[in-house]
Amino acid sequence: MLEALITSKTRIRLLVKFFLNPTMKSYLRQLADEFGESTNSVRVELNRLTEAGILESKTDGNTVLYQAKSTHPLFPEIKSIVTKIIGIDHLIEEVIERLGSVESAYLIGDYASGKDTGVIDIVLIGEINKIYLQELIEKAEDLVQRKIRYLVMNQVELNDYLKNYNGHLLLVWNK
Repeated sequence: MLEALITSKTRIRLLVKFFLNPTMKSYLRQLADEFGESTNSVRVELNRLTEAGILESKTDGNTVLYQAKSTHPLFPEIKSIVTKIIGIDHLIEEVIERLGSVESAYLIGDYASGKDTGVIDIVLIGEINKIYLQELIEKAEDLVQRKIRYLVMNQVELNDYLKNYNGHLLLVWNK
């Protein structure tokens, strides 16, 4: 869908990476390895996005770290477009509105680190009807055209889970 507006697949991947989780920081070689592309093609797009003010760069020793520039006037709109393209906005609305006593929802795994791998991992906190949740997940999967894996926990279980979890955690909804 976004390919019709932006012809560079690398630029689209960078926008998804940095605007799905705006606190995410990454450097050139890491991005090139993750995307399976040459450092030169990634560098060209990083430079374009940085010159446009959409990304900001900071030097940390010999490494240049890139991050979404949250003060850019188009930041909210770009973030909104990325979440709509990925389908997370529909997922959250479809699932949480109808479940009952949901306290919060988090993205974990690849999507929380800005990678669109086709599998969305979500953690729901609260008292939830799991049978009804499964029905909603199946509908949401058709809507966003991605596989959805979920965990349902209470706050104490989440705290225990996070003690051994090394990945990213992104709050996407809170009561």
